[in-house]
Amino acid sequence: MSYLDRIARCHRWNPGDYLPFLVDGSAVGGLARDFPDTLSAFPKVFDIGKDAVSLSPALSGFESRSAALTEVVGELRAAGAFPGWRGEDYAVSLKWGQAPLFRMERAAVPRFGLPCYGVHVNGFVRGRQGIEMWIGRRALDKPTAPGKLDHLTAGGQPYGLGLMENVIKECGEEAGVSPALAARALPVGAVKYRCAMPDGLRNDVAFCYDLELPADFVPQNSDGEVESFELWPMEKVLAVVRESEDFKFNVALVIIDFALRHGILTPDDEPDYQAIVEGLKGSVSG
Repeated sequence: MSYLDRIARCHRWNPGDYLPFLVDGSAVGGLARDFPDTLSAFPKVFDIGKDAVSLSPALSGFESRSAALTEVVGELRAAGAFPGWRGEDYAVSLKWGQAPLFRMERAAVPRFGLPCYGVHVNGFVRGRQGIEMWIGRRALDKPTAPGKLDHLTAGGQPYGLGLMENVIKECGEEAGVSPALAARALPVGAVKYRCAMPDGLRNDVAFCYDLELPADFVPQNSDGEVESFELWPMEKVLAVVRESEDFKFNVALVIIDFALRHGILTPDDEPDYQAIVEGLKGSVSG
């Protein structure tokens, strides 16, 4: 196994398996080829063609699109779709920073192959032997990746919340980090990936934050989403990333990115260095 295996895992998809999902003529998502049959029950919402599915042009604004899609998603949920329902909306736009086209329940976003965003916080301390990282183990009843290893904290980006507001919220809920301490988290970049998953096409950007913690800080979970925390030396963290699939798939990418930025993985020591850097920016083909 290798770091590139972890990266390739996050870019595993075949574009030919999906039809573009268009809004105002622009491709914003991707639908598995059997999904349009289901959407044909909603002719006022979707225009279904041979080569693409479009949101009806009659739905011309954020509110009307959001309301129509909320109704569709609700009916599909009642029929048994979206078992990992969260009761939380994501804003959907063509690119980060652009005005949202509509909002949609988080659990439905991958089924439409829509872009979504999240925050991942690397919580670390500087020990006598170098950098050590706090590693969480996800609760066994989590709807995604139960029991997998994780960051200090991470979470999807809800509609109506700023990124730093989300960092502070997630740090408090998942790790007991005070707002004042969480606000010291530094935005340090992002990793991008697109991959086929059981719930649909994950088309994600993870915004990465580094939070250096006091040596005496011990995370405490309060929302039941984390089973336990351990402080690991980076040598152990990277060995587990490289040699196993114990970490949640996208968490491995953010940890690799952390190791690159902190000079723990270097081009002198890592023969796949260039391919790793390119893969974290989404350039690995499916």
